Amino acid sequence: MRYRLSDVFRGLVIYPLGDTVASLILHEFCIYRLAGMAAVGALLYSLEIPAWFSYINSRYNGLQRTLMAILYFNPLWIARHLLFIYLFTGHISAVHWSILVVAVKSFSLNLPVAFAANYIIQNKISLNWRFFASAVFSSLMAVYYALSRVIFA
Repeated sequence: MRYRLSDVFRGLVIYPLGDTVASLILHEFCIYRLAGMAAVGALLYSLEIPAWFSYINSRYNGLQRTLMAILYFNPLWIARHLLFIYLFTGHISAVHWSILVVAVKSFSLNLPVAFAANYIIQNKISLNWRFFASAVFSSLMAVYYALSRVIFA
């Protein structure tokens, strides 16, 4: 695994962009959240997501890659993402097991959309552009996940 500067830049920009839209919709904008999500996108997501995509690309085909991508972006991944939001907004004391319930509900309701998007990302987009496509999709989903925290809580 190695960082690609293009992925770092994409993670730095795309993830916080979607999260910022979500925070503005919820009237929860916070500069620390923006900076934190930029750091997570650039330092964590830009390494782990391309590595997973490369791994599944080398071992699976077609529908299997789609299922493996969905397996990766599971409720625990969503809960971790929500945990980052709580951490960067200073609401760490609000974190409890209900965050996992929100993540499961959010994941379950999103499954048909996630399946279609991940099928396209994993099977129609070249490996070099999958992180970008996934980040754009995740950025759009960040709005959904942020709203789901309010809707399903």
